[in-house]
Amino acid sequence: MTEEQNQPGNRLPAEEGGVHAVGERRGMFGVQGSGDTSGYDGLRQPILFPGATPRPYGGWFDEVADVLETRADEAGLERAFDQVVVHRGEITFHVRREDLVAVAQLLRDDERLRFEFCAGVSGVHYPEDHGRELHAVYHLLSMTHNRRIRLEVSVPDADPHIPSLVAVYPTNDWHERETFDMFGIVFDGHPALTRILMPDDWPGHPQRKDYPLGGIPVEYKGGSIPPPDERRSYN
Repeated sequence: MTEEQNQPGNRLPAEEGGVHAVGERRGMFGVQGSGDTSGYDGLRQPILFPGATPRPYGGWFDEVADVLETRADEAGLERAFDQVVVHRGEITFHVRREDLVAVAQLLRDDERLRFEFCAGVSGVHYPEDHGRELHAVYHLLSMTHNRRIRLEVSVPDADPHIPSLVAVYPTNDWHERETFDMFGIVFDGHPALTRILMPDDWPGHPQRKDYPLGGIPVEYKGGSIPPPDERRSYN
């Protein structure tokens, strides 16, 4: 295990794909542009990603990858996959956004794959992963073969558009709305992409790292409680 991998909070196993750093997390939450109210403002941790995994992946991972890559080639999607990562016993296919819908269709419909269920999409924000600041992660389940995989798509802050998968996996409807609401990822083709948690006129996207750790005053039984960033200071 390298010194970088051995940093507290980053106990990544030294797999063949290795790891690479994409930035540094500061404080408890990694927030930027406002004070850290947790008391851990001095905490510094590298942000490490597991690297691409070489073949063979092991077990049924190779079977799924073989079928998916063969079908993708037949469909003219030779460049659909940026990389494949096997980490902590799970496999993730990193897909180009322009090929996402076609790849999802193959995963759902091919009888050797049959990933019939998408459990939803999760957003992630890495401000220092330049050109790939916003990540969308899809969790797929094959009930036929009892297998789970992930798809991951990365897009820049300046162009946060990803095709909607609602037409392929209708369960993604509200999940895409929540990811849009919290992270600002725009799912093109969604039937009604509106906020689902915050009011329609709410400024910004609260789960992004550049969203201030502030808040609004709260009234409780006649008393007014200031927002978190005004309650106390550790500086």
